[in-house]
Amino acid sequence: MIPYPLVARQIFALNLKHYRLAQGLSQEALADLAGLHRTYIGSVERGERNISIDNMERLARALNCPLVQLLESPG
Repeated sequence: MIPYPLVARQIFALNLKHYRLAQGLSQEALADLAGLHRTYIGSVERGERNISIDNMERLARALNCPLVQLLESPG
């Protein structure tokens, strides 16, 4: 049993939304760039999806940022 809550999914979700909005992209536009569905992007941003590393990489490439940046804890 893991004695602490996992927060990586929430950190990724917050960072994904932050970088998407900073670039002026809608969820639909980001989905098109990454080759994913718009509703999938929304569920990732809400932290509802246990996203694969492959899809994390697709989103990072679509945002032109290193994947590690999407996993860094804010502040």
